[in-house]
Amino acid sequence: MADDRWLVVGLGNPGSKYEATRHNVGADAVRALAQRAGGSLKANKRVRCEIAEATVEGERIVLAVPTSYMNRSGDPVQAAAAWFKVPPERLVVCHDELDLDVGALRVKRGGGNAGHRGLRDIDRALGTPDYLRVRIGVGRPPDRMPAKDHVLRRFTKAERDIIDTALDDAAEAALGLVVDGLEPTQNRFHANR
Repeated sequence: MADDRWLVVGLGNPGSKYEATRHNVGADAVRALAQRAGGSLKANKRVRCEIAEATVEGERIVLAVPTSYMNRSGDPVQAAAAWFKVPPERLVVCHDELDLDVGALRVKRGGGNAGHRGLRDIDRALGTPDYLRVRIGVGRPPDRMPAKDHVLRRFTKAERDIIDTALDDAAEAALGLVVDGLEPTQNRFHANR
């Protein structure tokens, strides 16, 4: 029998070196959601993720942050989905997005992930790109800075204020996908941005 749980994953890199960087906004959003749900993430070596379980508005949710590097997110996400018996259509992945201005949010199902190695690795491990995504804008690299360098930078003070609000909104959007579904969540978060 299929389980009725949802899996909400936040992507990032482990360790203090990467804390508060642009690449870690997905993990930061899931940590915000865990805190809001009254839980805290704890290491689960079996699935190589930090995990918290919560029930919000009657929905059972597993919150996960892979302990691997971003480019190797696929196997931990697949392991968590298998362990908690969550199919791809009940998976929500929160991640950084270069193609959106700092703090902008978009939610979608599937889509092209060519430039995001973490998402590409999840697609490989799951065998499908058909899961829900919360895309958190981190802005384009300035001048000719390589994208890989840009995503590992911290936000400026002005950007930090914007991103702190965006992380709360991203946590709310992930929860909206679980509770309300894709279209109502898109209507809520795309209309005024």
